[in-house]
Amino acid sequence: MATGRTHRPATRSRGIPEATVARLPLYLRALTALSERSVPTVSSEELAAAAGVNSAKLRKDFSYLGSYGTRGVGYDVEYLVYQISRELGLTQDWPVVIVGIGNLGAALAGYGGFASRGFRVAALIDADPAMTGRPVAGIPVQHSDDLEKIIAEDGVSIGVIATPAGVAQQVCDRLVAAGVTSILNFAPTVLSVPDGVDVRKVDLSIELQILAFHEQRKAGEEPGDESAPAAAPTVPQAATRTTAESGRKGPDGDVPAVMPA
Repeated sequence: MATGRTHRPATRSRGIPEATVARLPLYLRALTALSERSVPTVSSEELAAAAGVNSAKLRKDFSYLGSYGTRGVGYDVEYLVYQISRELGLTQDWPVVIVGIGNLGAALAGYGGFASRGFRVAALIDADPAMTGRPVAGIPVQHSDDLEKIIAEDGVSIGVIATPAGVAQQVCDRLVAAGVTSILNFAPTVLSVPDGVDVRKVDLSIELQILAFHEQRKAGEEPGDESAPAAAPTVPQAATRTTAESGRKGPDGDVPAVMPA
């Protein structure tokens, strides 16, 4: 089986827009559910509804893949599962290292969705000597001193950071220096990476804040409402400085601490 270190997906060279790439996993999830129910074909309207997009956008996205469906029949479910999986690189073996085996890192290590989608957890890494050798989700934890050796031996190109924010950039720098070119960041901080390195960030707190905004709107409690408190509690100067420092901008510019869906 091909490994992720030497074989890269063709999405960029084929000119597929990033917005389309971001929706491909949504289509794949919906198609996989249909496949498990032995549904042979699906219309663009049905698939779009299952993926949470409009059908015109779906048809445009699929046109980038060269898949147009059959009028009156729809799309072949199994073929689309294969086509999207191949485009996303999921027909390859992607060794992944998870750095930081606290509660979140341990939960990620046990997440069954990795293996089913072509991602193999090659190693679990932690800086705590007491964790070395301890099995988590059936995989023995290795010490961070061996990070570079592990990446080289396993041909790792994807790293997952689940460390505290204070050490995340240092871990990121070591991963990049060792040859890792894609990072999934769960640490609550913005990472700075060189060109050619992709960073995706996951932050549960930000998603909850967005939901809180919508809940406030639904409740009619707009900002500036007379029923709102006159002033927010004073933030200590030290806390303010820490917040400012943690808001460093990096080229990834995204978002950080939650399990994948």
